[in-house]
Amino acid sequence: MEMKKRISLELRNRTPAEVEELVVDNCRTSDGEVEGLTDDFKELEFLSMVNVGLTSLAKLPSLPKLRKLELSDNNISGHLETLSEKCPNLTYLNLSGNKIKGLNNVEALQNLKNLKSLDLFNCEITTLEEYRESIFELLPQVTYLDGFDQEDNEAPDSEADDDDDDEGEDGAGPTGDYDDEDEDEEGSEGGEVGLSYLMKERIQDEEDDDDYAEEEEEEEKAGVKGEKRKRDAEDEGEEDDDDDD
Repeated sequence: MEMKKRISLELRNRTPAEVEELVVDNCRTSDGEVEGLTDDFKELEFLSMVNVGLTSLAKLPSLPKLRKLELSDNNISGHLETLSEKCPNLTYLNLSGNKIKGLNNVEALQNLKNLKSLDLFNCEITTLEEYRESIFELLPQVTYLDGFDQEDNEAPDSEADDDDDDEGEDGAGPTGDYDDEDEDEEGSEGGEVGLSYLMKERIQDEEDDDDYAEEEEEEEKAGVKGEKRKRDAEDEGEEDDDDDD
């Protein structure tokens, strides 16, 4: 896909002035120049054009708020003075995998006064003797070169920081899980108590039913006996009448 078309798609119904981050990696330029970007992208802070076939930055528009620029895996060999003219507030620049061969190719970066991190990994310049010392001397404003400072301390990674935050949140998770387990255990105990109580109630109800049935049976027996006595009394009365006759 052509860069110009890709940029148009990445707008996603926004105006260029509303875009703060733009990623157009792996698209293609028609002549090795930046295409589709204009001065209207005045709020742009992060731009990534990885592996798009760039050979020159001459047509890069003015991006006064741009702070991070990803240009790795292109064919840029020099003429970097455009960056200080168009992106004066740049703090991070990735040129790894380009055609940067000598110190003279990066000398123009001296005018990027806010540049803190520069990546030239996998460029021919990295094979120079005392490469790191020379870059730090040439560009004293740079703190991190290829991810490390002059004392070989690794540059802080914002993504790693985010991961740490996520781990912190996850770390709180088990506590919540344990609480849930405690609640489950309490619920189980409560369930056992409730079940025991219900069983007792059921047994008591059955005993009451049995008692009630026995009472009814006794009452029925008493009623039968009463009826028998009444019949016997009536029979005796009839016999006495017969005797009188």
